[in-house]
Amino acid sequence: MRSYLYDNSNADQRELHDSGVPVSLEKLQELGVEYRRLDGNVSENLAAVDKLCQERSYKNRDEINISPSLLPEYEKKIKIFFTEHIHEDEEIRFILEGAGFFDVRDKEDRWVRILVEKGDLLIVPAGIYHRFTLDTSNYIKAMRLFKEDPKWTPINRPDADKNQHHLAHLQLIGASS
Repeated sequence: MRSYLYDNSNADQRELHDSGVPVSLEKLQELGVEYRRLDGNVSENLAAVDKLCQERSYKNRDEINISPSLLPEYEKKIKIFFTEHIHEDEEIRFILEGAGFFDVRDKEDRWVRILVEKGDLLIVPAGIYHRFTLDTSNYIKAMRLFKEDPKWTPINRPDADKNQHHLAHLQLIGASS
């Protein structure tokens, strides 16, 4: 995992967009973003995921494969994933193969880009503005964890600006709405 301020250039969203300004794990934690590295074998990693599910009362999981050959309407979908949005539940992703980027908003409303690769587990808190894209390899396989039935319900900006989960997140990190 590597995180840094996004450079805001108009280049392809799948490029690095590294501004050269690193963002520490501590700064991510201040935003409510949690990171874990799972470097064990398959059974050890699954045991770690099972433990996390038990600790956080998660009941379901699935795996998603994203690439031009595996996801119908790939270009359209990848643009949807990259639209700035929140969720009313936290989002947990364990990267099994490939790589991608989660971009999250910091206290100053700047984009922080988080590179996730095989073995990275990322927990994005409810209410934080974020977006996702693949890297230039155009492939990722990830395990998605869910408290209940698998669902992915984005609330796009600006519709989410007054959402109670977004406002609670802003209060938690000490940012103004």
